Amino acid sequence: MIPNRWDLIAFPLILGFLLMATTGIRETWAPITALQTAPISLEPGNLPEYALRTTLRMLAAMAASLAFTLVYGTLAAKSRRAGLLLVPILDILQSVPVLGYISFTVTFFLALFPGRVLGAEFAAIFAIFTSQAWNMTFSFYQSLRTVPRDLQEVSVNLRLTAWQKFWKLEVPYAMPGMIWNMMMSMSGGWFFVVASEAITVGDKTVMLPGVGSYLALAIQHKDLAAVGWVILTMSVVILIYDQFLFRPLVAWADKFRLEDTASQNAPESWVLNLIQRTRFIQQLLKPFGKLLKTAARLRLNISLPKGLHSEAHTPVSRGIDVLWWALVGLIAVAAASKLVHFIATEVGAWEVLKVFGLGLVTLVRVSLLIAIASLIWVPLGVLIGLRPALAEKVQPLAQFLAAFPANLLFPVFVIVIAHYKLNPDIWLSPLIVLGTQWYILFNVIAGATAFPNDFKEAAANFRIRGWQWWRKVMLPGIFPYYVTGAITASGGAWNASIVSEFVSWGDDKLAAHGLGAYIAQTTAAGDYPKILLGIAVMSLFVVLFNRLLWRPMYAIAENKLRLN
Repeated sequence: MIPNRWDLIAFPLILGFLLMATTGIRETWAPITALQTAPISLEPGNLPEYALRTTLRMLAAMAASLAFTLVYGTLAAKSRRAGLLLVPILDILQSVPVLGYISFTVTFFLALFPGRVLGAEFAAIFAIFTSQAWNMTFSFYQSLRTVPRDLQEVSVNLRLTAWQKFWKLEVPYAMPGMIWNMMMSMSGGWFFVVASEAITVGDKTVMLPGVGSYLALAIQHKDLAAVGWVILTMSVVILIYDQFLFRPLVAWADKFRLEDTASQNAPESWVLNLIQRTRFIQQLLKPFGKLLKTAARLRLNISLPKGLHSEAHTPVSRGIDVLWWALVGLIAVAAASKLVHFIATEVGAWEVLKVFGLGLVTLVRVSLLIAIASLIWVPLGVLIGLRPALAEKVQPLAQFLAAFPANLLFPVFVIVIAHYKLNPDIWLSPLIVLGTQWYILFNVIAGATAFPNDFKEAAANFRIRGWQWWRKVMLPGIFPYYVTGAITASGGAWNASIVSEFVSWGDDKLAAHGLGAYIAQTTAAGDYPKILLGIAVMSLFVVLFNRLLWRPMYAIAENKLRLN
């Protein structure tokens, strides 16, 4: 097979990416003493290497998040009993701050690979994973729960096995929303990149080569020029992986949209077009494509055990329910007793009441910011999602803004608040928005993008306009996506409170009253009982908030507003 001119363009790009990936991976096998012998430098010439290392960690975390999403989301959506347990656990997992995971995992990973940088790398990747996985899992879970009933019936009539139905119906149906949430998750990793690469827990400090460590050092030294270099580097990196990864994925996933009439403005990608025009590379990729198609067509009847999947309300089913919840209750009581015993060694009742009060303060902040973000980004998300050409232009900008770490704004906020003697409780709150609004925007864009074109044409034919169009057509259509975004926005906002309620610029520190500041301060002090108390209270607030507000909305989306 003779390569064509498109092969000659694509080959150097592919080889270049493989070479950079190999170079970055090789550095992870170095001895951990290399981190001390070659410390982080604020020399701008080091930023390309740091950016490569950070991007590889984020892509590794993304791959792990995707695998977790497919397994966990499927089990939660398809099993009634497992879902009743797994969804609340997912609420808890997304509410635990990144610092909370780092506090207890960095020692484990360093001991797992003693004397190697690989242990610290795994700790950083796991921290980034915790900022990516929950959002993607909620999106996939929501998609599986709202697959149209008529498509479900078609899969039954075609006698698809559970394996075939998963790969031919459910994963394709979830793909548009999943890709937009992958973009959001990638951006979420940037938001917490400082916490994941510049790890400080008590007297342990590990600084991995990366953009996050560079930024942490710039903040410590009050180097505004270095902060500027970080912003420029982030912009270039986000533009590169937007063009070479996410834009091709968005264009490719457009074929999975649920509609009877084709969209007139389908998204495009020059990278995808380039690969499709190649001759030699297409031949190299064909065996992999055939392998994936063959795997998806296998008549494997893999299904959940009947004890987990049963929806019947028979005496046997009710008996299994009792045994199931008894087992879950015993495990929960045992875990809670261990937690209470550990916390009670150093924490009294007054401290517990104080932490609950701080949790209420943060709850008010989070609720107000979610409401404000919804009012702003739902209309704009619909506007962007219904216009693929506009979405292509906005996509890299939205990714950059979503990835913009709050740490970059610390100098402005600290200097202005200190100079004008402003109230930190009020003026530090906008930093939480950086971890809140983008979940709503990206999910609303995904919902509007996936909205069937024939539905839009029907609304136009019946001359449904104005508020009636919003109330009868668009808001019901995007509602499941909005709820997913709002749930993850809630968890993102609680996580963002850790870095937003307690900020520093060199030796200058500002703290707002709230649970986020409490966890940040106790983590810096290495006070594990108080760290656990703060995390437990935060998890309790998030779970109760989700149970009382977002879960009933999820039920409405599943039962009344799904596409039939």
